[in-house]
Amino acid sequence: MDEGGRINKGWVRKSAGRVLGFFFFLGRRAKKTRVFVLISLLPVLQATIIKTSELSGRAPAGEGLAIFSNFLMIFYLQFFLVILTLFYGTSVASEETEGRTLPFLQTRPLSKPGIVLGKYTAYCLLTSLIILASLLASFLILAGERLGSPAAWEIFLRSAAVLVLGILCYTAFFTFLGVLLKRSLFVGLIFGFGWESVISFFPGSTQRFSIVHYLKSLLPAAPRGRFSFLMFRLEPTRPALALLALVLITAFFLGLAGLLFRWKEYLAED
Repeated sequence: MDEGGRINKGWVRKSAGRVLGFFFFLGRRAKKTRVFVLISLLPVLQATIIKTSELSGRAPAGEGLAIFSNFLMIFYLQFFLVILTLFYGTSVASEETEGRTLPFLQTRPLSKPGIVLGKYTAYCLLTSLIILASLLASFLILAGERLGSPAAWEIFLRSAAVLVLGILCYTAFFTFLGVLLKRSLFVGLIFGFGWESVISFFPGSTQRFSIVHYLKSLLPAAPRGRFSFLMFRLEPTRPALALLALVLITAFFLGLAGLLFRWKEYLAED
């Protein structure tokens, strides 16, 4: 347990491990998870329609990877990823305060930072499974004729890694918002679909004040084609620095969320 106001790291890890399994199981059965799984089928359906058009001769052939790397990645990176991490991240704290279950958790031998870390990890795993399953299905459909190419698989693996990094980073930030604010979902929507979308098109170093900038900087170079929306006006950061920035952002906001959740007094009306 905490001694002298200091956090016992071993207790936090044990608490996080207990919370992770419990909330991962609950998250799989939640109604919102079923809704998100259905939404995840949209790019798969779109990929199927595009591929069918190619095979029937109604669309140019051989652009599957270009479509995957740009057009579909817009859906994953700038819409679906943000939606999932926003709803799951802000719910890390709000589920307990709004559902009046925090007093019950506090009666268990669990540390409050461990609760945050465990739920964060559970929801990151759940979100990763939903997104990566959809991404893999879309890739297999669009790049069917190039599945034997190492370059094609490199594009998929790097894209998947970038999305996982995005899940970790965005979920940490939205977890912090959920602990800090009552109206965190609304503020998160403004951040995710306002700030993150608009600032990407600003020239110069201004782009670096967004998470999505560092994620785009790590994406593989897209094959040449008619689809180049994702990298429009991007002035990428070097990959090593982009990765470091994402790790630091994740650690900072997740650590801050755990500390705030530990210190904050949640009243009945909260």
